Amino acid sequence: MKIMIIRHGDPDYEHDTLTEKGWREARALADQLERLPMDAVYVSPLGRAKDTAAPTLERKGMEAVTCDWLREFWPRIHRGSEGPDRIVWDWLPAEWTQEERYFERNRWMDTEVMEEGGVGESYRYVTESFDRALASHGYVREGAFYRVERANNDTIVFFCHFGLESVLLSHLLNVSPMIVWHGFCAAPTSVTVLRSEERREGSAYFRMSNFGDTSHLYAAGEPEAESARFCECFMNMDERHD
Repeated sequence: MKIMIIRHGDPDYEHDTLTEKGWREARALADQLERLPMDAVYVSPLGRAKDTAAPTLERKGMEAVTCDWLREFWPRIHRGSEGPDRIVWDWLPAEWTQEERYFERNRWMDTEVMEEGGVGESYRYVTESFDRALASHGYVREGAFYRVERANNDTIVFFCHFGLESVLLSHLLNVSPMIVWHGFCAAPTSVTVLRSEERREGSAYFRMSNFGDTSHLYAAGEPEAESARFCECFMNMDERHD
């Protein structure tokens, strides 16, 4: 089975939709995806994700299942010396990297900061919901891998958000989400692909074959949006700092 995770297009957060650029990105994405097989589509209830999926769904004559658990991952935490509460994945690396537990798959949510923000509870809600969706397609989570009840070559697509995408990837790859939130950046409408690897009958693990692919934007002559990126150099004052 193939899992395709797609981030929404360039967002208009104020109106929870897409900017004009975001709509161009979504149409360019549809140009690519309409040629690819899709067996099921799941989408976040937030407008920017649903609008990103709309051109692809229209061209393929499909409907998506709207899932509340695919909305952006929003738990807020108090980040030590950094002032007011902020979203859990928006944290200066100079601070969170001082705590070794944040690098550990089974301990990252056990710190006082995470417990106060209820982050572990939110993480389990998302990953357990995700696993129920995969189970409905024949892949049942058992520990750190999946039991294959119905092997298939289906393509399952999820339209969502970067913070949420990072949660799904951390779960599939068995790593702390802190590593994904702060070590990866998926541009708007980027496509990430994982494929099941079933080297023994009845047992599967997922391997990521593509991360953050934006080839559809290059094909359309549309530059990547800067959303989710921070300044490459501090002196680059025209780039986002915080």
